[in-house]
Amino acid sequence: MSEQSTSVQVKILDKEYQVNCPPSDQEALIKSARYLDENMRKIKGRGNIHGVEKIAVMAALNITHDMLRKNRLINETRHSTAQQVQGIETKIDSAIIAHSRQLEI
Repeated sequence: MSEQSTSVQVKILDKEYQVNCPPSDQEALIKSARYLDENMRKIKGRGNIHGVEKIAVMAALNITHDMLRKNRLINETRHSTAQQVQGIETKIDSAIIAHSRQLEI
């Protein structure tokens, strides 16, 4: 069964929005709205981009860029970790085989 959505009020650049979401996602929604608001305020504060829509698009692009960069770093770390684990497994297998041969002698 899915959770019943409830309305959550968030404020972005001094404008209030009503957003429906499940109760279990409300805290994440509020944090996301706060993060977006902070990003939009930074862009607005630079003074070189005007209009809420343009500010929102630039904030979305910046946030998406950061997310994609972090995802790439996570994937690279996973790959590196998998290679390290594989190397350790190979060393363990070699040590077990070497130990077994010593016991046979």
